[in-house]
Order: sequence, then structure tokens, then C-alpha cells
Amino acid sequence: MRHGVAVALSLVAVGTIAAPTAAQEMADLVEINEWQVPWENTRPRDPYLAPDGNVWFVGQRGDYAGMLNPETGEFRRIDMPDGAGPHNLIVDDEGIIWYAGNRAANIGRIDPATEEIELIPMPDPAARDPHTLEFDGQGGIAFTAQNGNFVGHMDLATREVRLLAAPQRPGGRDGGMTGVRPYGIKMDSNGDAWIALFGSHMLGRLDLETMEMETYESPRPEARLRRLVVDSEDKVWYVDHSGGKLGRLDPATGEFTEWDNPSGDGARPYGVAIDADDRIWFVETGVEPNKFVGFDARTERYISSTDVPSGGGTIRHMYYDRGNNVVWFGADTNTIGRATLPPLRRAVMQR
Repeated sequence: MRHGVAVALSLVAVGTIAAPTAAQEMADLVEINEWQVPWENTRPRDPYLAPDGNVWFVGQRGDYAGMLNPETGEFRRIDMPDGAGPHNLIVDDEGIIWYAGNRAANIGRIDPATEEIELIPMPDPAARDPHTLEFDGQGGIAFTAQNGNFVGHMDLATREVRLLAAPQRPGGRDGGMTGVRPYGIKMDSNGDAWIALFGSHMLGRLDLETMEMETYESPRPEARLRRLVVDSEDKVWYVDHSGGKLGRLDPATGEFTEWDNPSGDGARPYGVAIDADDRIWFVETGVEPNKFVGFDARTERYISSTDVPSGGGTIRHMYYDRGNNVVWFGADTNTIGRATLPPLRRAVMQR
């Protein structure tokens, strides 16, 4: 294993884009900064804020965990085993990194202090591609495996991994069945994991105690739900990547509501985050440059649309830092980005 390296780079782009309409008066308050990652063409993605204020991310095409110090612009790299294909990482309260070994059928644990890596294999090799990890708030990690068509849970103390095969749906080759492709995942306040089933128009709710999943069908069979967030009232918000829509499920009633994206059917919404004021932020990746879009869940209207300065290429996943009211993202332009959001309402900030 190669040792971590540190590289200092300067900020490469700052963008503040005026609102496209008068109704979107908050757009000029969104500022986007991007840092160029020093390892070319490695698809830096899925940044996550560590307790020390540094931002860790994976190089999906470079088999590494990277770190950005936002104050100095310095980068650090810890190499993973060849072929890891890391898809996502999260950082716990102790600063330990957990990553999805998407091409190696494992979950990895990295201690940044020693650079030691522990690999936890999937108990069933059919769950071949751990995809997105999410802390469950109870000492474990809930996760998806898209093409293997599994959802799972790992206990951080014992490393026990439990798997559930996700449902199948019609549409496979020769008229057979195909997997629903579990993709984005988020927790609600009840301890259930909500999952975007990207190979379908459905959402899944996974009970982590019983490892049973209930599915909810969105209104349009042609929709493909990719990423999601959960608001303060446990309503589930998702992006329809194929139809250019933002949607909401109210689990209490089973009711779905959808809104067209500002860029229309070809918007290809992908990365999404929610702030402490229940404003939804997502990226339209079907337009060039990518657009960082804001939607207020309380007023049910779009409030912002800001060009990503580097273009973005494709922004796949985002992380909200509540303490600083910013959203972090990785872009296919080989950058790590930070979007500084409009101020929160005073009542929210005083919680």
C-alpha cells in the first residue's frame, strides 16, 4: 500500500449566478466554489465532512480516498487495494472512513491516522457491488447494492452484515424479470431506511430490525427514481432522473406529488441534498453547465438555479454540512465543490 500524499492547490472557480426569473430571488445568494483535484480523470465523488473540518471523498476511477483541507486547499491521498472501485464513503464521529468497495464486493474501513485498511466482505457474493452507505444512527450502516439488487445492514462493532434481496419487476431480457436496482438511501426519524429503486418507479422502506422492505409506487411507471432525501416531517423527496421531475412521498398518506424541473424533461436530476430549513437542493446534469437548483419544501416552489462554474459534467451525490449551511459535491470535471446556501430562518438556526 502506498502512503498518503499531500498536495496544495488553489481554488479554481467561484460562481454566483443571477436568478433566471424574478420569482427566484434567492439565486444570487448561492455561491459555488470548486477545487481542482490533483489526480486527473479519477472521478472524485461523494465528499463527506470529517469531525476535524476536512472533507474526504473517493476517487472512483483511481482506487483512493482523498482529503481536501478547505482552509488551505491542500489535498491528501490514501490508496486502496487495486480494483476497489470505491463508489461512496462516509466518516464517523471518530474520524474513521467507511467506503463502498463497488467492484470488490466489500465495505472498507480506513483509519486516517495509520492508513490501515480493513475489508469486510459481503456474506453473499451475489451482492457484488456495495453502492451507497448511510449511517443508521444506532451503531450501524445501511447500504445498497445496485446491480446485485440487494439492500443491507452492517453492525459497526461486530462487522455482521445482513442482506435482503430486493424485489424483481417485469422488463428483463426475453420478457423475464429484472432487479429494481437499489440506489440512493437515507434514514428517517423512525430508524427506517428509505431507498430509491432506480430500476423502477418505486421507493422502498427498509425496516432494519426485521430486514423487511415495503415498496411504494410513484405515479408514472416510466419514472426512474435515483437519489432521495427525508425532510423534518419524514416526507421523502426524490429526483426522477429520466423524467426531469422532483417528487415527494408522504408516507402517512401514501400520496405522491411531483414538480417539473426548471430545465424540463431532459434535466436529468441526480445529486440531491436537504438543508436545515427543508429546502431541497439538486443538480440538473442533463444541461451544460450543470445547474444547482433550490426548491423550498414549505412554499412548494423553486427558489434558485445556479450554474456550476466548472460545468460539472455529472454531479452524482451531495452532502449537507448543517454547521456551515453548505453543500459539498464531487464533479466529473475532476473537482470538489462547495455551494454556500442562502441564510436559514432564525428559528431553524436556534434549534
